[in-house]
Amino acid sequence: MNSDIAMNSKTINCRINGANYQLNVSPAMPLSDVLRAQGFLSIKQGCCVGECGACTVLVDGTAIDSCLYLAVWAHGKTIRTSEGESLHGKPSAIQQAFAESGAVQCGFCTPGFIMATSALLAKPRSQPMTVLQIRQGLAGNLCRCTGYQMIVDAVRKCDAGSSH
Repeated sequence: MNSDIAMNSKTINCRINGANYQLNVSPAMPLSDVLRAQGFLSIKQGCCVGECGACTVLVDGTAIDSCLYLAVWAHGKTIRTSEGESLHGKPSAIQQAFAESGAVQCGFCTPGFIMATSALLAKPRSQPMTVLQIRQGLAGNLCRCTGYQMIVDAVRKCDAGSSH
């Protein structure tokens, strides 16, 4: 660790995927860098400017671009990554729907889409989402392989199976 970083580091406490962490971070370090350093490799570093959504995680249930979110802001927060979506080593309903719908191609964007989908499906509503609502809800995530329809299909499959 660079001596300037060590001298200016801050200690944060947070929960990541259900486990408590105490981390020393530079005040300017993005959360994406900290998460990857902790072994959460589902966090992809695509654009690093909040345009692609490949680094999407949930912070206290809200989908955020972790490349824009400073790690010091995570103090006292609960963070969930795509690794935290799996249940006892089995894919979550969202992960399963993505696989079954062919929404996983190269896979680079998939963890970010899964987290954005998780946040989108958690929003209260009285009826299933329309295709337009799904597309708008996932607008911050980019995919270069699927053409998006298979991703929309995966979200619709989860939305139809959830209780409203």
